[in-house]
Amino acid sequence: MQVYDAVITRLVERIGEHYRTNISNRFIRPALLQLPLDNQTWDFIEVLTGTTQNQGFPLDELYAQIMAAASFVAAVRRDLVPGLRHRIAGRIDMTGQDKVLKDMAINNFASNLQVFADLIYELYIKLVEIDKKASKGRMPLYARTPGLSEVGRHLVGS
Repeated sequence: MQVYDAVITRLVERIGEHYRTNISNRFIRPALLQLPLDNQTWDFIEVLTGTTQNQGFPLDELYAQIMAAASFVAAVRRDLVPGLRHRIAGRIDMTGQDKVLKDMAINNFASNLQVFADLIYELYIKLVEIDKKASKGRMPLYARTPGLSEVGRHLVGS
């Protein structure tokens, strides 16, 4: 099933903009690349946060991308946030404006990660609503997709 919805398209655009600006920016990216995530997870995140499609979104692919993003958020919270300052401080030696920007990226990272998680969760909820309406008596795709039930726990968990 293809999802053609302006709200979904705009939400995916916001997710991508937020990710590129606040999560995977030039200061944080080197630390992100050390996370223990498989290539498929990274590929799904790249597709979700890349350029948007005007032809609609395949629902099954969006669900896979949401699961990847949820796994990413859980891994970042567990493996990166507690020691982010230490990991980045030794890797990037800067002065002036770049140092200020790096400090801002580090200081705001946990909050920016929460905004990213909230946006992903909002996308998930909206897709489930669309999925339920489109299922017309059949079992919706979200209910048949293994692992999708863990999304909320990964995104809302601390």
